[in-house]
Amino acid sequence: MSEAEAGTVASVAGKLGFKNGDLIQEFGYDDDVDFDLRESIEDLTGSELLDEDDHEVADAAILWWRADDGDLVDALVDSLTTLGEGGVVWVLTPKNGRAGYVPPAEIQEAAPIAGLHLTSSVGASPEWAATRLVPRKKK
Repeated sequence: MSEAEAGTVASVAGKLGFKNGDLIQEFGYDDDVDFDLRESIEDLTGSELLDEDDHEVADAAILWWRADDGDLVDALVDSLTTLGEGGVVWVLTPKNGRAGYVPPAEIQEAAPIAGLHLTSSVGASPEWAATRLVPRKKK
């Protein structure tokens, strides 16, 4: 990875809204994830990503999701288990044209069923797109 690409990945970690001291829980880890993005998140927050089995209250969750990973609603509900108040879920999906591509409509359809609301999307890396979901406000 070039210095420019590394700088871009680091700035994406900040663009995702993460800051020093945040605890980020990771779901859907596999050998195809963007390791540079993971490292930049850990560098920015100052701590390792929590795995799916951790029970600490997380400030945010990242969910690596591919077309053949199963039921997105179930995965989104799981990502909310330890999410703290005000936390967000970032769904990271392969970009269009990549293996495992997930159409945005699939996320838009699954989010409200899981109690989430889609707010924005960004290119997280050359391979992955990120969609920001927040829990719906309780009335």
